Amino acid sequence: MAFLRSISLATPLVLTLLTLYGARPASACTSILVTPEASSDGSTMITYSADAVFLYGELEFFPAAVHPPGTMRRIYEGDTGDFLGEIPEARETYSVVGYMNEHQVTIGETTFGGRPELVDPTGTLDYVTMMHLALQRAKTAREAIDVLVELVAEHGYRSRGESFSIGDPKEAWILEMIGGGPGSGRALWVARRVPPGYISAHANHARIGRFPLNDPENTRYHPDLIDFAREQGYFSGPDSEFHFAEAYAPLDFGKLRACEARVWSVFRRAAPSQPWPEDYVIGVEGAEPLPLFIRPDSKLSVADVMALMRDHYEDSPLDPRFDLAAGPYNSPYRLRPLYWELDGVRYVHERPISTQQTGFSFVSQSRARFPGPVGGVFWFGVDDSFFTVYVPFYAGVRSIPKAFAEGTASLTRFSWDSAFWLFNLVANYAYPRYSLVKDDILRAQRELEGHFLAKQDEVDRAALELYKQSPELARDYLTNLAHEKTAETMTRWRSLLKELWVKYLDGNVKDEHGRVTSPGYSEEFRRKIVAERGDFLKYKHLPTAPSPDTEITPAGFFHNRDELGERAERVPEDFPFETEKLFLVSGDGVCPRPPACCLTPEPDEDGARLLLRRPPAPADDPCGQPDWLIRIPKTEQRPIVEPAN
Repeated sequence: MAFLRSISLATPLVLTLLTLYGARPASACTSILVTPEASSDGSTMITYSADAVFLYGELEFFPAAVHPPGTMRRIYEGDTGDFLGEIPEARETYSVVGYMNEHQVTIGETTFGGRPELVDPTGTLDYVTMMHLALQRAKTAREAIDVLVELVAEHGYRSRGESFSIGDPKEAWILEMIGGGPGSGRALWVARRVPPGYISAHANHARIGRFPLNDPENTRYHPDLIDFAREQGYFSGPDSEFHFAEAYAPLDFGKLRACEARVWSVFRRAAPSQPWPEDYVIGVEGAEPLPLFIRPDSKLSVADVMALMRDHYEDSPLDPRFDLAAGPYNSPYRLRPLYWELDGVRYVHERPISTQQTGFSFVSQSRARFPGPVGGVFWFGVDDSFFTVYVPFYAGVRSIPKAFAEGTASLTRFSWDSAFWLFNLVANYAYPRYSLVKDDILRAQRELEGHFLAKQDEVDRAALELYKQSPELARDYLTNLAHEKTAETMTRWRSLLKELWVKYLDGNVKDEHGRVTSPGYSEEFRRKIVAERGDFLKYKHLPTAPSPDTEITPAGFFHNRDELGERAERVPEDFPFETEKLFLVSGDGVCPRPPACCLTPEPDEDGARLLLRRPPAPADDPCGQPDWLIRIPKTEQRPIVEPAN
């Protein structure tokens, strides 16, 4: 469903904020925080993926405004659209693109839930509204924390437990908040600054544990946080041993395997020199919990952080690409539900950072060396983060291109003009043939993002020069840039969809010359088939049948070296293309290498067929049987078979 976002009424003037159903954050998300000292360009980076099956990805924009005294703001719940009440509007509100404002303040979140008895359904403010309010009212991360905690103290907090990532050009903070129970009208919270040079992450579980009680520069908390936990029986020790997550969000196995595991994967990839055993996230009793912050092995670039948002636990014990549910093409994606039961036993599928249920995600840059409209860059992508393209939107933009704009389409209304639907089509084409198709998509992704990143310094310089002349000139330039980059992305992705459809039609693969090959299934997957139904599927040779030779049907012929392209590497320079032609027979090799050349099939006893006999691969060759180029006369018409023996 979709709602009007704002309505102004004159007596008294009332502003209605209603977050669109399709663009709101979700309850299953991932967020990473990178401090300026931990980034390669000195920027604070915040990431966020909004993941839910009901999410349509689009980009919100709130223009800056000055409001008359007495203006009230009507609050609607971000998840349901229910009217919750009114609060006084700020005198001035700042422009916001997505979840970054014109002062480079950025907010992301993940829902940790926590103790269900602490939800207060009488509160006026939900977490979605709070994020928008803070971004429209705060110039720094610390101000954003002030706005959030002051608003819930005055108007009440109605959401479940939330972890907020809050960054500005100088620092990054994690704020964790939970309600005080029905009718309490308050929220309990703690906020910690990520130390300079460190990174952090959260993924639907509370991450703050024990914290300094007397370090207000780096740690802030509600004055009743610990006493309230004691009163409720959540904690009984001395203040110095208080642990926020243990008190307000006790662990279960799902929080480890589906939530903390995503944080673990961020940490293992950002600091591979450190030991990161999987024991904790798979529920081994007594295993060491994850730290709140880590120092990465090297400073992270924007591209590095984008890569973290595309993680599937690759090359780890949790890598989902190799169990039965991965299918013949090693897909890391799993259909819902993630938790399932069979014969009274409960099981899980892995839940990596990148998922097909993502509505949108972002990677933000806040850079102290530039004025706000130029320094803030909101890299925005829709649908699955693994297959998306992050398009740069500077904090100074004035409008959103149609492809990303609210109202272009919805989760129940398709449009070719919608970036979400276009990216969703490409990703869904890839899912059932993942290992076969993904590299084509990733090449196009790198092509676009690499171009955007390579041009960033040039764009920064141009925008800064315009800003010095007039901030409005810089805003116009950056707005036009966002529209151009969006158009470029949409054009490339439409082209990519057509290319994929033609190349991989019906499970076959066409090369650049249109010649068709059939990749079939990997040896690993064929062994799974044999293990399950081998006896039933085994080919039987009947006594009356001829020898089960394999007939070879060439998909096409090569008539010159140009047609061969890279395959010509082992073809003799003096090969007689004027009288002979070549065709390709695939082997079962696993190593990328040019095909061997060249075999000549020999006539059988009666001369009716040509027999092709390929030499076996050497026993000590780990690569297996190579592809072979087969040579025959141009006029040859006889069938070609490969004998069974």
